[in-house]
Amino acid sequence: MAGVASPKVARFAANHDRTCAEFLAGIPGTMGGALAMNAGCHGGETWQFVERVLMLDRRGTLIERAPDDFAVGYRHVGLKTATDEIFAAAWLRFPPGDGQASRQRITELLERRIATQPLQLPNAGSVFRNPPGDHAARLIEAAGLKGMAIGGARVSEKHANFVVNPDGVARAAEIETLIGQVQARVKEMFGIELVREVRIVGASR
Repeated sequence: MAGVASPKVARFAANHDRTCAEFLAGIPGTMGGALAMNAGCHGGETWQFVERVLMLDRRGTLIERAPDDFAVGYRHVGLKTATDEIFAAAWLRFPPGDGQASRQRITELLERRIATQPLQLPNAGSVFRNPPGDHAARLIEAAGLKGMAIGGARVSEKHANFVVNPDGVARAAEIETLIGQVQARVKEMFGIELVREVRIVGASR
């Protein structure tokens, strides 16, 4: 189901001697989000392993669809012929392999995340997509923006592609403004337009 946590799918696959799902352990969200954004890390992407999906439209109708019904790209997935459907479930197929090795790989990936990302602070994950041939975090750090803050929102000192809310008081408008200023500064200094990976829902106030 779309509400299952991505790391749980990684562990389930490993416990059933399936491989290549380990990357899902590094995605802090649900499979619905992973499907909607073709989430990926460490060389793996969600839609590499999708056989078919179950969609739900605004009328409450369930529809099975194949990967060919979607335009799939880097951190983007869109239906070719409809716009009013959401992901309800998916059928994934991972190749057979060494479950013990997969579990060890999951442990290593999680340790790496803890060491390099600000997981102890409230955040929404990576803010920007990596531009071709580069990394958003490198550009943000090179622009001198680590630690930049607006109100309660701050660019993480640990990983520059994260906006954190260390005191739990940041307003959505402050986070959105900070994201915009980071984009503007990187564009000014390097001529590169950072594209948001996070999706902002609702109107600014």
